[in-house]
Amino acid sequence: MTLLSRYRQGGYSEEQYLLEKRIVRHALFVSVFFVLIMWLVKIFESEFLLDFSSWGILPLTVKGLRGIIFSPLIHANFEHLIANSFPIFILTFSLFFFYRKSAYSIFLFIYLLSGLFVWFTGREALHIGVSGVIYGLAAFLFMSGIISYNIRLLTISMIVALIYGGLFWGIFPIKPEISWESHLWGGVAGLGLALLYRKSAPIIPQAEDDDDMEEIPEEEPQRETELEEPQENH
Repeated sequence: MTLLSRYRQGGYSEEQYLLEKRIVRHALFVSVFFVLIMWLVKIFESEFLLDFSSWGILPLTVKGLRGIIFSPLIHANFEHLIANSFPIFILTFSLFFFYRKSAYSIFLFIYLLSGLFVWFTGREALHIGVSGVIYGLAAFLFMSGIISYNIRLLTISMIVALIYGGLFWGIFPIKPEISWESHLWGGVAGLGLALLYRKSAPIIPQAEDDDDMEEIPEEEPQRETELEEPQENH
């Protein structure tokens, strides 16, 4: 109870609810738009019998630098794309809903840093897929929910931990065909940015009943004093 009491639920006026609806629509637009781009790239690649994997990250090569921008949009096959579509949608939506003022900069930093770290430290292979961004967003939201004492961010953190908890094993070189470097450095970037943006965590409005609840302890000592006086007369 002591730990959970630090996470406030807050109260909302009608104006604040209308603002929340607009923010939800914006978060949906961004997350759907990003997933749609990934699908269009893969459909275009499939329809015209092209292979965009050469545009992935090739570490320590000038040519491979372009992969920092393009690799998250490229996937090996439709199974790879489907597996990444749902988590990137959920996590992108959560970021833009909760971190409404700094979401674009956070997303851009995770997007670029995860790829840049892979370019510096990755194996000599083409690294493609949005999994690095997924790990970055998951790590960011999880850490943000812990350090911000925000009940809704904490809920998202628990959902991330339960649904995507298996992502933890992806940072180890268990399967050579998977870019574990993208997972690892995406997660590192997300954790670092959560600490950097800890002061930008969303503030939940306080409920109107808070003032009334604070006045209750002040009245109780007076009542106890009145009850004690008759006992002393006896």
